[in-house]
Amino acid sequence: MTHHFKASHARKPNARKPNEANRVRIIGGQWRSRVIEFPDAEGLRPTANRVRETLFNWLGQTLHGKRCLDLFAGSGALGFEAASRGASEVVMVENNRLAIEALKRNQEKLLAPQCRLIPQGAAEFLARNQVKFDVIFLDPPFGSGLLAALLGQLEIHLAADGVVYAEWGEPIEGVMSTIPQSDWQLAKQGKAGAVHFGLLSIGKGAT
Repeated sequence: MTHHFKASHARKPNARKPNEANRVRIIGGQWRSRVIEFPDAEGLRPTANRVRETLFNWLGQTLHGKRCLDLFAGSGALGFEAASRGASEVVMVENNRLAIEALKRNQEKLLAPQCRLIPQGAAEFLARNQVKFDVIFLDPPFGSGLLAALLGQLEIHLAADGVVYAEWGEPIEGVMSTIPQSDWQLAKQGKAGAVHFGLLSIGKGAT
């Protein structure tokens, strides 16, 4: 994901300190309560705690033995959370240099060899990938049009009974309608503020 960085300026008296604003806490698994840090990048939106809680309730709390793909890794909140909950492999794809550097530091701090960092764009990675994943995290920049474009490519990268977790900034019906001949079904969905989120699967209706 390409991010545009904000110009530095003096902190306002009531603003949060950078080390408070640019931290996210892992909420479950072996690294529960550990903190990861990420750069101050415009458009980098770590998935909120309550949304991650809902997501991993949907996924069953543990991802033991699962292979996961985080296509827009950003802060690493979803990828490291998945690894903390037992995923055997988490491929974290990111193309912003500062975000990649932060992901590497967090990987080293957590001692997380199951997390594999790929410094590429999402489309470039998918064009070469031959592996199927049990869970794919898909959180592209809102308004980019990438959600529908990439969903149209993900079916061949998904294992049998695999799911895609996605976040978007508009009603999902509009997104799904732009994917030609799509077999995607919304299995779970929720909303937190302006963020819509849900689990998508192939040929399984909502519950």
